[in-house]
Amino acid sequence: MDYLEYYHLREHPFSNVVDNRFYYSSPHHANAIAKLKYAIDTRKGLAVVIGDIGAGKTTLARRLLEELDETKYEATLLVIIHSSVSSEWLFKKFAMQLGIPAVSEDKVELLSHIYKRLVEINESGKTAVLLMDEVQMLKSREIMEEFRGLLNMEMPDGKMINLMFFGLSDLEEVLSLDEPLKQRVAMKIVLRPFSEDDTRNYVKHRLAVAGSTDDIFLDEAFAAIYRYSIGIPRLINTIGDNALLEGYLFKARYIDEKIIKAVAIDLGFTGE
Repeated sequence: MDYLEYYHLREHPFSNVVDNRFYYSSPHHANAIAKLKYAIDTRKGLAVVIGDIGAGKTTLARRLLEELDETKYEATLLVIIHSSVSSEWLFKKFAMQLGIPAVSEDKVELLSHIYKRLVEINESGKTAVLLMDEVQMLKSREIMEEFRGLLNMEMPDGKMINLMFFGLSDLEEVLSLDEPLKQRVAMKIVLRPFSEDDTRNYVKHRLAVAGSTDDIFLDEAFAAIYRYSIGIPRLINTIGDNALLEGYLFKARYIDEKIIKAVAIDLGFTGE
């Protein structure tokens, strides 16, 4: 027996792997999605989402992508995984995801193919959207200038491509590498941590998705989770997962404040 069987759960409720089934639409996150959709539908060009580590940027990006109807939007998500990405690699990847069959090695020709493909997308009545996660890693003036070049591509009703940048606070500095690009940011959203109520609802939501029909966490536990996680979703997940394991090991029927405090101390979370 493990804690899933002990607490009558079908699956682990607090995995930090992004899974849209577990997405919790807090009022703040719902507002962010609505603003981003507005920026896309009005072809604003460039929108930026900034948040601390574990605040839910990647989750928000994937949720937005899922909500964009494939019959109306040609949308793709690129995740930057290291800081040595070249502009050639970046735009080749973008071209492939746009469906360009033969991706050229020559950057001028590559950008020409991207332009033609964007024209096709817009003339078909769709809106082109490029979501990019971990953009703060692109510490390259050349790449920022290339993005500005993409935003120069316009149709009578607005930009041919909508760029949605997601990143840590360092993203501000990266945008500053090309001041004209920074001035083109049409919308900036700063993700805030959950409130105590959101934290409680988030935990309950994930437990319900995982199959729980019981109140496993006591009210005092929710308050403690919020205190030690300071409302950061990733930390909430880590505390929740460890609390269920701790509860199982000690055969606790409910997760109370003492269990939360014990795992928080083990994890080094001070709640400050």
